[in-house]
Amino acid sequence: MAIDDVAGAGHRGRVVMLVDNGVKGDSRVQKTARSAAEAGWDVILLGRSSNASPHTWSLGAAQVRLLPVPRTPNVGARACRRRLLRSPLAYPPTGIAECRVRQVGAWKADITIRRAVGIAEGTHSGARRALLGAETRLARIAGRWVAYRQGQLIRAQTRLADFDTPKGRLYTAFWLRLLGDRAWRMLEPRLWDFELTYGPVIDKLKPDLIHANDFAMLGVGARAKIRARAKGRSVKLVWDAHEYLAGLLPRRNDHRWLPANLSAEREYVPYADATITVSTGLAELLQQQYQLPQLPAVVLNAPAQDHVPPGDHEVPDLRARCRVGPDTPLLVYSGAAAAQRGLRVMVEALPELDGAHVAFVVSNRTSPFIATLRQRAGELGVADRVHVLSYVPHWHVVRLLSGADVGVIPIHHCANHEIALITKYFEYSHARLPIVVSDMRVMAETTRQTGNGEVFRAEDVADFTRAVRAVLADPARYRAAYDRPGLLENWTWQAQARVLDEVYERVVPRDATAAPAARTGRADAPAQSLA
Repeated sequence: MAIDDVAGAGHRGRVVMLVDNGVKGDSRVQKTARSAAEAGWDVILLGRSSNASPHTWSLGAAQVRLLPVPRTPNVGARACRRRLLRSPLAYPPTGIAECRVRQVGAWKADITIRRAVGIAEGTHSGARRALLGAETRLARIAGRWVAYRQGQLIRAQTRLADFDTPKGRLYTAFWLRLLGDRAWRMLEPRLWDFELTYGPVIDKLKPDLIHANDFAMLGVGARAKIRARAKGRSVKLVWDAHEYLAGLLPRRNDHRWLPANLSAEREYVPYADATITVSTGLAELLQQQYQLPQLPAVVLNAPAQDHVPPGDHEVPDLRARCRVGPDTPLLVYSGAAAAQRGLRVMVEALPELDGAHVAFVVSNRTSPFIATLRQRAGELGVADRVHVLSYVPHWHVVRLLSGADVGVIPIHHCANHEIALITKYFEYSHARLPIVVSDMRVMAETTRQTGNGEVFRAEDVADFTRAVRAVLADPARYRAAYDRPGLLENWTWQAQARVLDEVYERVVPRDATAAPAARTGRADAPAQSLA
């Protein structure tokens, strides 16, 4: 079947899923697409390409399309303005600065080559040396002039991009007061990047249901639904809230990012026909915040170990990749690498954990933050006990992690972190690892109730060391918690997929796709049900 055809008779309906990333690092999105396709839906997943080329592949019976998304500058049109009063000598923001830098660099390189050729051929006379010396001085002067003008441009753009200033806060407050929930149009123009790329593709695919992952895709899905209804087609919208946007930390030097995205979320939540999310706590917060008539359905970020592609027989070995033996205490962290994730405490504790090693399984092994961890490990004399590994496909994660002795979740306090069992908690559990977790409310409560690990005070190295020592002293005691009947069975993706399918079936009943002409409605009216 061509990807632009309507769903065939053998499908329950066409589902277009939207995500603002490259799919491969997002296990929840991958599992959702594949499971929906296995349940009989015609699934097309639209994601963002990492370069200027589109990419396609399959996830089981689901089709993936990555689309090139041009990136609007962080400050929108303001970045294209010249700051003639403050920086009159700055290059215009047209790319000419980079061109001039390359030209001067090429000039200097050419002088060096001509001097070397003259010396090699014996033609480097006094006159030639004088001419090349004068040209070298001119090139240096030109280089300083170009560097100065480029520096003026960079400083001007830095001032424009730094919204966490009194002027920036006043600008944000003005548009929020004037436009309310429509203020994101002025405060976060980058949200239009996805609309302009995804929107025409969604319209061409003519879905019966749009599954919008997280806040950035909610508006894209809602506007596609509005356009379809204006043309007499009924399209249902399911919003999958991965995190509590209001509980996220503000972005550094970008005071307007959070209120802008919150305003967009508020504007488009009423268009969702159903809402799902990752935890009961977040479901309750969303219902309260947006006065939803029904509690959102909970689809946990549980692992799907049966999603192994045919012919994939790899069995990843964590200890082999770290080059440590079976008797070496090994602590593992799997997930995003950032300061608020608390990874530094694991490095700081190593001098007090004799012989223990740490493995970080992260998406980017060469990120600046990982570099700071490596540097700190070197300062503490434990660099040889810190191992940084790349992500593996989500169906391999549990088997990889099972080679460790302890699964660590050292995350810092943040409202968004307090309300859910995050993906790695389930992955560690299915790997039957004792868990050492910081005192985030839901994860700490679950760990104490199940007895599968120890809780420590976030950012407290001494308390983290205590918790790790307790687990390493008697790991069998903590692993035994997973023998409780039904515990791990309820934490499987198979159980979550059933919830997902029930939501789909509720908003698009099996007989609804048989009569598309009957699915009409006002294009400007929000959905009546926000289940």
